[in-house]
Amino acid sequence: MPQTESHYGPLRPFLALAAMLLCVAGCEQEAPRVAPPLKVAVLKVEPRDIPLYLEMVGQTGGSVDIPIRARVDGVIEEMHFLEGRPVTKGQLLYVIDSRPYQSQVAEAEGRLAQARTGLAKARSDLDRIRPLAEMDAVSKQDLDGAIAQFEAAEGAMQAAMAQVDQSEIQLGYTRITAPVAGLIGITQAKVGEYVGRSPNPVVLNVVSRTDPIRVRFSINEREYLRFRRRLSGEMQDIDSDDATDAGLQLILADGSIHPHLGRVVTFDAAIDPTTGTLSLEADFPNPERLVLPGQFARVRGVVELRSGAIAVPQRAVMETQGLFQVAVVADDNTVELRRIVTGPRTEGLWIVESGLKAGERIALEGLQRLRTGMTVVPADPESSDTTAQE
Repeated sequence: MPQTESHYGPLRPFLALAAMLLCVAGCEQEAPRVAPPLKVAVLKVEPRDIPLYLEMVGQTGGSVDIPIRARVDGVIEEMHFLEGRPVTKGQLLYVIDSRPYQSQVAEAEGRLAQARTGLAKARSDLDRIRPLAEMDAVSKQDLDGAIAQFEAAEGAMQAAMAQVDQSEIQLGYTRITAPVAGLIGITQAKVGEYVGRSPNPVVLNVVSRTDPIRVRFSINEREYLRFRRRLSGEMQDIDSDDATDAGLQLILADGSIHPHLGRVVTFDAAIDPTTGTLSLEADFPNPERLVLPGQFARVRGVVELRSGAIAVPQRAVMETQGLFQVAVVADDNTVELRRIVTGPRTEGLWIVESGLKAGERIALEGLQRLRTGMTVVPADPESSDTTAQE
């Protein structure tokens, strides 16, 4: 020990100074860094008129869909159209073998000629007997017989003429024409096939008028009442040319909106008790023939217009166990988490029934990190950044 102390003796003043410096260095503490306020996008709430929409799922069809039927049986000899292409009214579509029906016409015309001959003979006999009966040269019974023969010949003549007309009608059915202008579909029978009698095709094709295109959709009882009140004039005067458009929109399967508005043209007279729904049909102009029959689409119509409504984006609303909150940013940039009462939701917006006033500002993002009393740095929604202000 004496040796150790004598060994460190000359260094003792330096060791004491070093210990003091270490103590001072260890006792110094860094001042805590204060986190800068968050920069959040804010939106000033302004009242506006907001339409409330009702969407219905429907299926498109032609405003006129007419099946093309084979009204006589026979073999298809000709087709005069391109499948899936437009046809004009009266355009020849199919030709069925007409030879059997031409024979029927010839046979009916022969019977007509025979009936004309019989009628001419009966008229001649009556003309000869009538003067003789007036002179009592023949009996009244002979006159009555001649009159009966003449009337029977007239009846046979009329029947023969009707038979000719019927056979000519049957012959005309061998040439099938388009009843309306529109699009024609894929044929159910080709050239050379026997048609017109089951099980062979009787309905050969369908011609659809696609401008306007018709959409059939259904609504439940509650939606019907809202829809009816909104479109009462339209649905009461449905056939009037002066009826105003209902402003219905057609949303296609890819989410795009058909560029032309539609209107209700027909609807059922009663609610279907098995489904509790009412079926309606609406027509939409379709000059580009973009929409085809058989497509599924959604019909959207305005059922209510909220005037001066307060609405906020859905992303600005935080829901917790059925309760809704927004972060209100005061004029001094402090945050207040405030409970609101929401109404209908439309077009990505919540309509606020109470809890928010016009002119107040709300935070659009970062709601999970905001607390009442916090101070934030407001930013425009276009330049929002939730990172800390440097």
